[in-house]
Amino acid sequence: MLPPPVGYLEQLRAICDRHGILLIFDEVITGFGRLGAAFGAEAFGVTPDLITCAKGMTNGAVPMGGVIASRSVYDALMAGPSSVIELFHGYTYSAHPLACAAGLATLDLYRDEQLFERAKKLEPVWSDAVMGLKGLPNVLDIRCVGITAGIDLASRPGAVGKRAFDAMVKAFNEQNLTIRSTGDTLALTPPLIVSEREIEEIVGKVAAVIKAVA
Repeated sequence: MLPPPVGYLEQLRAICDRHGILLIFDEVITGFGRLGAAFGAEAFGVTPDLITCAKGMTNGAVPMGGVIASRSVYDALMAGPSSVIELFHGYTYSAHPLACAAGLATLDLYRDEQLFERAKKLEPVWSDAVMGLKGLPNVLDIRCVGITAGIDLASRPGAVGKRAFDAMVKAFNEQNLTIRSTGDTLALTPPLIVSEREIEEIVGKVAAVIKAVA
C-alpha cells in the first residue's frame, strides 16, 4: 500500500527504455477500477510492456489470471520460426469455461454500471473519511490512492505485526468487517459498489478496532 511518488513511474519507464528492459506492472489489485480507471497504468499515465492481472477480472468469483502484452512484445514473440508455436503456453485450467463466463459477465457489469467512473468519484470521499483516522492511538501513517488505503500501526515491542493482526481479527469477529493486515499495516480495499454511508460505517469500525488494540 505504497503509492508511487510523483514522477517515479515516469522515471522507471525512461530507465527501462534507455536500457532495453521490460517494464512489468503487477495489477492484480490495482486493475479493474480500483484506482478509478481500468488499470493503474491508465490512472498514472504510464504504459508498461506487460501487465499481470487477476482478481477483479472475474470479481473474485472464480479464479482467473492473465497477462496483457504490448504490441512490441507481441510482435517479438510472433517473429519466431514457422515450425514452432508462437507464445507457447497452456496449462490444465487455461481458458476454463466457467472462469471465462465469469470474466465476460464481470466486464459487462463494469461497463454497464460504470463502476470505474463510480470509483473515481468516490475517491475523495473515501480519502477524506480514512484520513479522519489520523490521531488515533498508534496510527503512524495513512496512505490513500483510488479507493484503497494503507494504515500503518506502531509495532508492539518484540511482536512486529501482532497489533495489526489483532485488529484484523477483531474487525472480523466483532465488527463483521473484513480487512487485511500485512506486517503492521492495515490494508483497506472496499468493493467498487460501496456507498458513502458504507464508507462511513467501514471507517467507524476500523476506528473501533484500532482503539481496541491500543
